[in-house]
Amino acid sequence: MAHDTTHNHGSASKRIWSVFAILSVVTIIEVILGIIKPEILTNTYLLGMKLLNWIFIILTIYKAYYIAWAFMHLEHETKGLRRAIVWTAVFLICYLIFILLTEGGYIYDVYKSGHVAWDF
Repeated sequence: MAHDTTHNHGSASKRIWSVFAILSVVTIIEVILGIIKPEILTNTYLLGMKLLNWIFIILTIYKAYYIAWAFMHLEHETKGLRRAIVWTAVFLICYLIFILLTEGGYIYDVYKSGHVAWDF
């Protein structure tokens, strides 16, 4: 019986390190892209936004999903519960991004056209 406990501990430890590695790699990619800002990604637009911003948004959503998957133990839940949690979060995040980009673009255009001064 002690052997089974040790085996589970080793498996849990391996799982923690694999989650740490995956999240670290994604974070390092985000940091490197944020520092370097490749010209091809900053000059290319997709749906009105720079491709680099889309990459950041996608990687951040992936990290949030993976954190919920690993630390909230969604991998052991039923498919219906996982979908209810994940799709609700994805919808709300996409809605928030849409609202922020729409309103931010409008405010930028108002300030750029000179209706209001930039002095804060």
